[in-house]
Amino acid sequence: MKHLYFLLGLLFTLPALNAWGQGEKQLALASPDGRLQCAIRVGSQITYQVTYDGHEAIAPSTLSMTLSDGTVWGGAASRLTGTRKGSCNQTVASPFYRATSVSEQYESLTLNFRGGWSIELRAYNDGVAYRFATARRKAFNVVAEEAAFRFPEGSTATVPYVNARSEDPFYSAFENTYVTKPIGQLDSQRLMFLPLVVNSGHGIKVLLSESDLESYPGMYLQQADGALNGVFAPYPKRVEQGGHNMLQMVVKEREQYIARCDGKARTFPWRMAIITNDDRTLAASSLSYLLASPSRLEDTSWIEPGKTAWEWWNDWNLDGVSFETGINNATYKQYIDFAARCGVPYVLLDEGWAVNLKADLMQIVPEIDLPELIAYAKAKEVGIVLWAGYWAFDRDMEQVCSHYAAMGIKGFKVDFMDRDDQPMTEFVHRAAAMCAKYHLILDLHGMYKPAGLNRTWPNVLNFEGVHGLENMKWSTLAQADQVTYDVTMPFIRQTAGPVDYTQGAMRNAVKANFYPCYTEPMSQGTRCRQLALYVLLESPFCMLADTPQQYDRNPESRDFIAAVPTVWDETRVLQGEMGQYLVIARRSGEQWYIGGATNWDARDITLDCSFLAAGADYRGTLYHDGPNAHRIGTDFSCSMVKVSQQDKLRIHLAPGGGFALVLKK
Repeated sequence: MKHLYFLLGLLFTLPALNAWGQGEKQLALASPDGRLQCAIRVGSQITYQVTYDGHEAIAPSTLSMTLSDGTVWGGAASRLTGTRKGSCNQTVASPFYRATSVSEQYESLTLNFRGGWSIELRAYNDGVAYRFATARRKAFNVVAEEAAFRFPEGSTATVPYVNARSEDPFYSAFENTYVTKPIGQLDSQRLMFLPLVVNSGHGIKVLLSESDLESYPGMYLQQADGALNGVFAPYPKRVEQGGHNMLQMVVKEREQYIARCDGKARTFPWRMAIITNDDRTLAASSLSYLLASPSRLEDTSWIEPGKTAWEWWNDWNLDGVSFETGINNATYKQYIDFAARCGVPYVLLDEGWAVNLKADLMQIVPEIDLPELIAYAKAKEVGIVLWAGYWAFDRDMEQVCSHYAAMGIKGFKVDFMDRDDQPMTEFVHRAAAMCAKYHLILDLHGMYKPAGLNRTWPNVLNFEGVHGLENMKWSTLAQADQVTYDVTMPFIRQTAGPVDYTQGAMRNAVKANFYPCYTEPMSQGTRCRQLALYVLLESPFCMLADTPQQYDRNPESRDFIAAVPTVWDETRVLQGEMGQYLVIARRSGEQWYIGGATNWDARDITLDCSFLAAGADYRGTLYHDGPNAHRIGTDFSCSMVKVSQQDKLRIHLAPGGGFALVLKK
């Protein structure tokens, strides 16, 4: 049947291709189900066009790469020497992910060109992707890459702009909320980081991103004449130590090229587009994971995902204790005791345990006796993870990893990379490899999107590059509508991989009552929304943002958060509309966890339980917004429920609300 779809697509596509001109090569590629059709033209330019169910999703768009010797892959001098078709239908193991395995099915077309370079295209049922490759044995630089994305007239886009931290537009934390506008009205002076989503009409959404990003700069997009054009950070020419607490290498001057290539055969990152007329497909797609290079670790048995108690969110503030809290052993022992009581496997020591302004992880502040803390935690079966600034980690990486692994440290949270030029994308791969060598897990904070790194290096469990809960410490509602972001981001940023969002706030405020407070922060929306985020968001290394005392005052919330898994056997996106609401069910063993959240609109959800096993009865606990949650964000109720596959469960969500449901056979 898929071959019939391909032939039909070819018949419908060729007339349009012929209209582009005579003497050019026209080729076609279709998804296995035939709904996606990709038409490729090779002539004075290389152009591709994508339709979905017969409607144009991506208008004719050009692609090329310009090398330092003046060669243009995709230019007028490109000579096609042959093509190769392929197909794939397999199951890919996916440890520490949203499912234990994911299905991969696609049709492919490789175009080979004179000069030892090629373009590979793939069509999946939920999207298309292409990448350049070369067999060149001579070193060269990439001066520019053309990655132009054009869309039908009237298309709108939901995008995150770069908030540059200096005059260098590529110095950014990759955190921002979303703006939705017609493409032509997007700010042409600002870069946008990936992923982002385009509504191209007829109910079709196109998510643009990239995968298998290694030894090459990340892609930004910028609007020009109604198109979204790829922009890449030039290679750093001169860097200086500086930035946050002298923990960064700040680029002061850049080269006239974007990447160095050492003359070895290589592939370049995938340019990918998830294409669908169902928003749920955006939230469910594993395209970024599937396009990444396979795992480079033969043994992953030592990798232990899980949650971690965390002190930074509340500024090390604990109440009801007999000592002054802060960066000291007494404070961390409180967190270790809490983690041990609740079965939380990790405690994170965030910034402050190493001497400030030294960028030297071997200098520990005198208030911390790290060997004592490690021994104390080990006796209680709790692991310690250390925060590290990027340059402090990079400048002495092997000594740091070997020394602290020998002490018993379980991993690092590395922060403040704040770039994705070629040296930085090379750093994260080196860091992942070095941590793997010493059996250390890695959480990359201050970081760009995952872009498949979590498949290639499964010990990299989490990534920031998200407008997480930390922003509530300093952002007003006018500056950051986090509630709307929470039901938008899973359809966009989370498609690229895990998010270090740091949920779990026990102070919860409705819209009228919210205000930023650095030392005693709160979340926007209801308590049950915070519980739901442990199901809706994917974070194999996941924070408990609040204090032990706050959790102990809220035992129902504490017990749910402590028990919820961080990796899953199966995930199903049940309901959702980007920017409106989302409901996801995830299975671990024979238990199901279902989470749902809405925007600032109250909403009634009807949960269809048909995803449950046939013939089985399930019992569980429903955590839902209380009758006054529209006025008091902390108001919630717990109800015992009994359901089976035939049942439909009605759940009310308050404005900014959510629910969480745990079901056992």
